[in-house]
Amino acid sequence: MTRTTADSPQLPPLVEPGPELGPDELVRYARHVSLPGVGVVGQRRLAAARVLVVGAGGLGSPALLYLAAAGVGVVGIVDDDVVDRSNLQRQVLHGTRDVGTPKTASAAAALADLNPHVRVVEHRERLTSGNALDVLAGYDVVLDGSDNFATRYLVSDAAELAGVPVVWGGIYRFQGQVSTFWAAPPADVEGVTYRDVFPEPPPPALAPDCATGGVLGALCGTIGSVMATEAVKLITGAGRTLLGRLAVYDALELTWHHLTVRRDPTRSPVTQLADDAAYATFCGITLTSGAPASTTTPRELADLRAAAGAGQAPAPFVLDVREPWELAVAGLDGAHVVPSGAFLGPGRTDAVADVARRASGRPVHVLCKAGPRAARVAAVLRDDGLDAREVAGGIAAWSRDVDPSVPMY
Repeated sequence: MTRTTADSPQLPPLVEPGPELGPDELVRYARHVSLPGVGVVGQRRLAAARVLVVGAGGLGSPALLYLAAAGVGVVGIVDDDVVDRSNLQRQVLHGTRDVGTPKTASAAAALADLNPHVRVVEHRERLTSGNALDVLAGYDVVLDGSDNFATRYLVSDAAELAGVPVVWGGIYRFQGQVSTFWAAPPADVEGVTYRDVFPEPPPPALAPDCATGGVLGALCGTIGSVMATEAVKLITGAGRTLLGRLAVYDALELTWHHLTVRRDPTRSPVTQLADDAAYATFCGITLTSGAPASTTTPRELADLRAAAGAGQAPAPFVLDVREPWELAVAGLDGAHVVPSGAFLGPGRTDAVADVARRASGRPVHVLCKAGPRAARVAAVLRDDGLDAREVAGGIAAWSRDVDPSVPMY
């Protein structure tokens, strides 16, 4: 990749125009209709378009709002999560009254209120190798606002097989990245995919984590809006897209840099999707099923603590890897607290040795908010020979399954 300010090739419109616009639509989209490069025909293309958004979170929220406001005819939403309070700092599609509601349902209600001309399709499920091609079927473009590497590679591969472009965005702390990928664009334009730009994911221990590193809420609006803009340009043929360029935004410096990206000539085309275990393994994630030794359910941990309280067993060693501000909201009595970053940085060896000393041969039950951080820390501890077990679902699952008095956040 090299830094550049060169333009990307202009692409023909992705979608054929739909039926003539009605009076209400002409009024609603008046600022589009009068816009060079869009006009009435471009607005009819938007009305005929089908756009799938993966993730109704920080990036999906502004993207979905602007796609619906723009008059995209069918908007699909893929997400299996529910709204919680910690989402509201950046996921502006949802409100306080939506806490506990599936994100697809909350999003569908907001978009219906914003624009009744848009049909929203809820895919209230996690995108997997088993359903990805079916979910993508019939959509003209995909916006990938997912927050994990396995899903990003899956979306890229599924879109390559489906022959559709992907607008991808990523955020961390004060920086965002956005690009348009398309394995086989029309005419003589060179295709490029997520795999060409990111042939390998970072090691799990170095993978950015917004829960620990944080993310500026307004940054999501900037990158998500660019993603929606790219979709509109692809559909209408207006302007030049980010195909062949990766845009990097620094919110603290308020700067944009563009990197030229090219197809990797050594990469073999995708001919089929791998299974979920293969995507997880590629990204350094170990998948488990049932209740293996590497996982403890909140109920099992509660039973171990109860047995210890009754003098029937030694107290289980619980390692809470959340941040100090999270403990102030919802703590677990008796847990040993070390934020997850201590196990992923230069002081990793000392942190692991301290846990080994304190656990004294007992299994280490690793707890975070919802699971991902605990899974990473548990993997680090297991690599050093400790019996480390992720508390499945974290403190959120503890609140739901064991002690409702523990606040959800």
